[in-house]
Amino acid sequence: MAAVSREVVPAGGQAELMQPAEFDVLIVGGGLAGLSLACALRDARLRLALVEQFPPRPVSGWDARVYAISPANVDLLSDIGVWRHLPAERMAPIRAMEVYGDGGARLDFSAYETGIDELGWILESSLIAGELWENVKRQSNLTLFCPGSPASLSAGPDAAVLTLADRTLLRARLLVGADGRDSWVREALGLRAFESDYHEKGVVANFACQRAHRGIARQWFRDDGVLAWLPLPGDRISIVWSTSTEKAEEMLGLTPDQLCAKVAAAGHGALGGLTLLTPPAAFPLRLMLVPRIIGPRLALLGDAAHAIHPLSGHGINLGLQDARSLAGLLTRVPEWQDVGAERLLQRYQRQRREETLLLQCVTHALHDLFASRWPGLRTLRNLGMRLTDQVPVVKNLLVRYATGIV
Repeated sequence: MAAVSREVVPAGGQAELMQPAEFDVLIVGGGLAGLSLACALRDARLRLALVEQFPPRPVSGWDARVYAISPANVDLLSDIGVWRHLPAERMAPIRAMEVYGDGGARLDFSAYETGIDELGWILESSLIAGELWENVKRQSNLTLFCPGSPASLSAGPDAAVLTLADRTLLRARLLVGADGRDSWVREALGLRAFESDYHEKGVVANFACQRAHRGIARQWFRDDGVLAWLPLPGDRISIVWSTSTEKAEEMLGLTPDQLCAKVAAAGHGALGGLTLLTPPAAFPLRLMLVPRIIGPRLALLGDAAHAIHPLSGHGINLGLQDARSLAGLLTRVPEWQDVGAERLLQRYQRQRREETLLLQCVTHALHDLFASRWPGLRTLRNLGMRLTDQVPVVKNLLVRYATGIV
């Protein structure tokens, strides 16, 4: 199969094509999941295309949007040639984690006690996206359409046909929707998504701290939400404070000194005084279940296929594992076999259903458990945390499942 040379097609810069450009796999969406899938298929005998409206934008200073990357996904990023190019001075390992209940209970997780090097790594979103983007720009079997905006989509028995806003026609045996939580692809083909609004926002910001964090991630279940402190390189942390929309808006209105004092007090001064490094930002939180992540000539991955509360830190990890699963299936398809065949897509859906649903249900249940104000429930949930902390075998199993090494 002849490779397709890479080209960047400017919006409005090409006349309407009489015949559609032909591809095996067409990816709509250049977020982390879509880019990871493209990179994972770099050695496949497949003609690839990727449509994205805007390339990743570099962030000056520290990016307030960070991700906790699991060891399993470190392996993925290593396999696709990305990990070794990420700047080590911008990455922080998680050596341990402390989780505090709202009634004095505490859970401690340790990489050392579990027999692994790290529980995960904290990385800035823009750094991962930028490196993935540079990789796909150099990829010989991929045609990049950027800026490119989808306008219409149809799926027939043999192929999916996507029309871009500049009337470019693209035809593929498999179309992958990786275009985010408000997926245009998902809506265009009528795949239903069931959403539950938490009526919360996640407030993110970065801080310099007075004392060293020693690679420890900390999380507090509080009456006003869930607060996570994530270690950054040096004496810095990134926070995610999931709280009611009203309280989130109040935090965004605080002065830097007021916000630093509030965050430090919420963490009981564990790292001393804090200094704000990035302006706070907030994003709405909601649970999204998509019963079918496949359709005729279609597969969804990443945020287009699921959404989860950030208290588990697994949103991006689910999306990367989607990419790994689908890429694994596609690279094993014989040249004569159809990469958009229904049987293959059903295998992808089965592979991803269990992990996704389990994490969504557990995370949602934890959120509701600690958000509830029923009398006596505070005592029970904190008792459960204390009992779990006293059983090392159970803790180790939880860590190994969360890190993807079992």
